Amino acid sequence: MPRFLRRAALTLLGLVLSLATVGATAAAGVAATMRDSFAGPATAVSRSDWPTPRTAPPGRTVVAVVAGTTGSVVSDVLMPYEVFARSSRFFVYTVGERRTPTPLSGGLRIVPEHTFADVDAGTAPRPDVVVVPAVVDPTGSREAPMRDWLTRRADRGAYVLGVCAGTEVLAATGLLDGRQATSFWQRLGSLRSRYRQVEWVAGERYVQAGRIVTTAGVTSGLVGALRMVELLAGPADAERIGRELAYPGWSLDASTRIPEQRLALSDLPYALNVAFPWWRPTVGIGLIDGVGELDVASVFEAYAGTSFAARTIPVAAGRTVTTRHGALLLAEPVDAAGPVDRLVVPGVDQPDPVLARWAAERRLAVTLPHADQAPGEFSLDPVLRDLAEHTDQATARATAKFTEYPARHLRLTGDTWPWRTTLLGVLTIAVAAAVALLPTATARLLAHRRSARPAGVATADTRLIPT
Repeated sequence: MPRFLRRAALTLLGLVLSLATVGATAAAGVAATMRDSFAGPATAVSRSDWPTPRTAPPGRTVVAVVAGTTGSVVSDVLMPYEVFARSSRFFVYTVGERRTPTPLSGGLRIVPEHTFADVDAGTAPRPDVVVVPAVVDPTGSREAPMRDWLTRRADRGAYVLGVCAGTEVLAATGLLDGRQATSFWQRLGSLRSRYRQVEWVAGERYVQAGRIVTTAGVTSGLVGALRMVELLAGPADAERIGRELAYPGWSLDASTRIPEQRLALSDLPYALNVAFPWWRPTVGIGLIDGVGELDVASVFEAYAGTSFAARTIPVAAGRTVTTRHGALLLAEPVDAAGPVDRLVVPGVDQPDPVLARWAAERRLAVTLPHADQAPGEFSLDPVLRDLAEHTDQATARATAKFTEYPARHLRLTGDTWPWRTTLLGVLTIAVAAAVALLPTATARLLAHRRSARPAGVATADTRLIPT
């Protein structure tokens, strides 16, 4: 083979090996990140620890918030849950295929209060509204029972709220055919190509099409839920709840238009955190009975569910925690919890005595983000400030963008850039560059060995000539 072709082949092989090194490293990182995100507490829980399902008071509008079998986005479940539960006109419960611990992003698990079969059999309150969150595998076989159940509920006249990428679940059922709908900005392109019978709309906080409301990303589910409250309980109730929650820019008469987001260089921290999770901190999230659903969603979403800047572990005095409005969550009891780097306790001004003692014994710094929540602030604001302080500002900004949260009003402190993940990225590229040189270096070494001749050693053709 001509020398220039040999060099070109070696260079190409090196390039392929280099790209494979980067790709394999990033793929391993993404797999580890996703595994941690939906891992959930490891401790076993007895069904005797689960409370008896509640009975809906007469005259209430019933809301069923779905928990997907493959895992759901924590804010898509808990934020609308609290919006509806704050109104005395509604009764809210969670529902799933089975009454077993079901993953939520950030490492949390929830136990559905009822099953699809309970609803179909009439032993659970018949839902007037069904909330559909983003799930890990919206079109897979494991979520087929959910899609079938949603179709039956819609056919029976239920209102449907599709939150974020939960709209793909609805699209897969055919419920959105011939309708306008929206979704998380990063998913709209693929949704347009896969579900051409749906009129996908960008740049809207929510879109209403008859009895179906679909929303933009993550925190938009809260706004979509407020719209449902306005429709079914009246504007006064929606106005009161919206004022209490203080979502930036929301009002009954506010425009539903929002910026049409695109991928940008400023999103790089998100990619770095997903691809290079090694040596990231582990944050214990201290949970107590009666904690607000919105406060729980904010911390798990910000630290792990969207930013992926940390691994989060729910920690509590016992194995279960019941939120303010009745959702059942699982946690690691303090006597079995693994090592964490610090403890964040949402929704309180001071930690539970059991958590405080546990943190003191481990010499953990305790953060109470909502103790610093100013009047008129949304629950996510102090959490994003803490994320920026302990991680970096760029990650906090990217987290706001990927949750479609309007965060321009926030004043953040801390490092400007995620240096840990950047360093890991640079090291990966350096290793990949070294790998790229291996084929050429190996070929040169072999060539050198072939051409070398040891001094004083006769070859096979040497003849002894007598003197």
